[in-house]
Amino acid sequence: MAGSGGEHRVRTRARLAALLADTSTGALGAAGGRVAGVYLRSGTPGLLRLAVLAGLPGPLFRPWWRLHVDRPFPVADAYRLGIPVVLANAAETVRRYPQFAAGLPFPFGSVHVPVPGGSEPLGVLTVLRPAVSDTVDELLDRELLTRLAEGLGAELLALADGDPGAVLWDGEPLCIRPPARRPARAAVAWFGWDPVTCEVRADDRLYTLLGLGPGGFDGTDTALAEAVAPYEAHLILAALRATAAGKPPSAPLRLRARDGTPRQLDMWPAAEDRGGEWVVGVVFDPGPSASADGAADLLPQGVLCLDRLGLIVYVNEAAARLTGRERERLLGRPLWEALPWLTGPSYDDHLRGALLAPDPVHFHVRRPAGERVEPGAGDWLAVSVHPGEDLLTCTLVPASRVDTPVEPVVEAHVVEDTAAAGQSLAPVYRPIALAIALTDAVTAEQVSAVVVRELLPAFGGRRLAIYLLQERHLYLAWETGFPQGFLGPFEGVGLDAHLPGVECLTTGRPLFFESMQQMAAAYPGMPLDADEGARAFLPLIASGRPVGSCILGFDGSRGFSTEERTVLTALAGLIAHAMERARRYDSEAALARGLQQALLPRRLSAHPQVETAGRYLPGTQGMDVGGDWYDVVEAGDGLALVIGDVQGHGVQAAATMGQLRSAVRAFALGDRPPDEVMSGTNHLLIDLDPGQFASCCYLRLDPTTGRARVARAGHPPPLLRCPEGRTRLLDVPGGVVLGVDPQARYPVAELLLEPDAILALYTDGLVERPGADIDDGIEALRLALARAGAAAGRRGGRSLAGVADRLTATARHATDRPDDVALLLAARRSTPVRHP
Repeated sequence: MAGSGGEHRVRTRARLAALLADTSTGALGAAGGRVAGVYLRSGTPGLLRLAVLAGLPGPLFRPWWRLHVDRPFPVADAYRLGIPVVLANAAETVRRYPQFAAGLPFPFGSVHVPVPGGSEPLGVLTVLRPAVSDTVDELLDRELLTRLAEGLGAELLALADGDPGAVLWDGEPLCIRPPARRPARAAVAWFGWDPVTCEVRADDRLYTLLGLGPGGFDGTDTALAEAVAPYEAHLILAALRATAAGKPPSAPLRLRARDGTPRQLDMWPAAEDRGGEWVVGVVFDPGPSASADGAADLLPQGVLCLDRLGLIVYVNEAAARLTGRERERLLGRPLWEALPWLTGPSYDDHLRGALLAPDPVHFHVRRPAGERVEPGAGDWLAVSVHPGEDLLTCTLVPASRVDTPVEPVVEAHVVEDTAAAGQSLAPVYRPIALAIALTDAVTAEQVSAVVVRELLPAFGGRRLAIYLLQERHLYLAWETGFPQGFLGPFEGVGLDAHLPGVECLTTGRPLFFESMQQMAAAYPGMPLDADEGARAFLPLIASGRPVGSCILGFDGSRGFSTEERTVLTALAGLIAHAMERARRYDSEAALARGLQQALLPRRLSAHPQVETAGRYLPGTQGMDVGGDWYDVVEAGDGLALVIGDVQGHGVQAAATMGQLRSAVRAFALGDRPPDEVMSGTNHLLIDLDPGQFASCCYLRLDPTTGRARVARAGHPPPLLRCPEGRTRLLDVPGGVVLGVDPQARYPVAELLLEPDAILALYTDGLVERPGADIDDGIEALRLALARAGAAAGRRGGRSLAGVADRLTATARHATDRPDDVALLLAARRSTPVRHP
């Protein structure tokens, strides 16, 4: 955006960053947390981006910078559901969000609060906090957290001012330093001094350290010296001039503040980006720990202190010698810039642990060859990281001097190309996260969707294709990212084809091509979908049996490290086992569905004066089959209406349902009273002893008079919509569920079904929702029946099937239906009914 519009967007961004920073630091206090952040919607639909992060270095949190709203993560749930998600500790996190726990396997709790913004949230406020044993509620200021989220939402909406893009976040997160937990002054602060103009540029921590408010510092070297050490200001000014002349102090100046507390000042020359030599300085205010810092200078082991953004704020002489770096090259720089060999996937997990958990971590690290270190120190260092509220303290000791082993030794490597590193260093926990995610995937389509969600973002991939082997030919099961129609010629290729996707499977070896040109040279004449781009072809082999091939594509050329090739090969094995399991599931599910369809009634018994309609919807979990059933049976000169629900799902539940349905039909055809039908079916289920119980509602209707007698065994009571529109829940007494008590009795109630009244029998899958009271679900169904019956009346009162469709519409379109749904409607008609 150009001109004033561009300036407005810049100002909006600055205001947005300030809002996010204020909210995050406020949330830390409300939740007693160590880390806080705000996720906002991005320009990509369904994708949240981390906009601000307080209390944790951004590079250490890179795997969580982007998050899709469909992922099983607490942030995504808080956004989708619009409700806070509170996790007290690691045990609860593992139970509810195993993939999130696999990525951050540390003992901490968390709170995630949606940021409201109209029809859907604008984002999520999240806080990571110390774990507690049971509930976190008494340690949270829920009201304040909610107010913070609501206030942020209102500010964001006002900030947008008709420009929705103003509150979308598509960049990297803003990382901020949380306020110190102790009321003591800042421990370290930076400044820069221009020897020509005498101008001093200071960071915001310097004002806090010096106890200065706005306007209390005029930005000159004299003012700086008077504020740091008024009785030794001349020493500071002399050291500044000497440093500008290329003669910095050989050691930090040891000074005294006005109140006598010790301070240290270190400085060195540095080139300013816009030209000219500046002097850069660091002011240390050790406060009560000054004597400890002095002692640390004398310790034989190296000591580094990092703040919560990963900046090195203290280095003793031993640490400088052991790392082969001068102190001024370490102080005030991020750890991953100052000591890149001490960071990376192998070590980031340790640092995350120290920032999120209370216990110290220990590991070995190998220094790169050629580093200038103290004689006799060796190549390996034993590193210990001790957590603190505001600082991490790292100790460094030559590994040869450590008597007891620490964490497994992992060789460090220097990343030469940071851009490549961002896409090639896959976290070692990816196989764990993928394995956990695949446990919930039971069909080939679900497995493929999980692979797209977990595998592509981890390695920076843009294309994925999964082929499955059937009768010695490969058939496409899933693809994403490839040009439309490109994969068509490869459909159904045989195992003798000279193609990388085939040969990786027949040889059992993965194939990696760093560019499209490299692949074209290996397979001349093979159609290519782009002029450049790396490709990985992974064999899917489960228990020694070939399953198929997985193709991973990238937009640009890139290399594959040894670590990446190992991880990708392991992931291919997980995918293969999941696909093999999905195949077995599909076969067994088809068998179970066939069994269930055979057991459900193909048609309902008809009567000239009675219209009926039934609906059945299987659950979306397990094998999509269960034990719900309904039936209409001729009973003497009347009709028997029955609905039931066998506990559980799967083939066993369906088989038990079939036996009970047959028993009830037999009793009904004999025109036995409802209580005898219930008692007889109860004894049959106890004799069969399938280890299951069932609920049931049986109603015997006289179509001529409309009189009905009904018995209930642990089943939800029927609903009745009267012709004038009044709809009510029938107060029908009931007995216990079938299959529990051989002495159970089932009382019978009588009711009158008037002409054009609608009777509804249903199973709990239609009215029960996780976390909600079943009575609320029944009330919702009652209201829906009243509305649907009114609509049917306007159409002449002859659309009972339409009423059934409307009552099951919500359940039919639900993607997550944990239980089966059965519905049976009946209505007496004053004129004969035409039955199909």
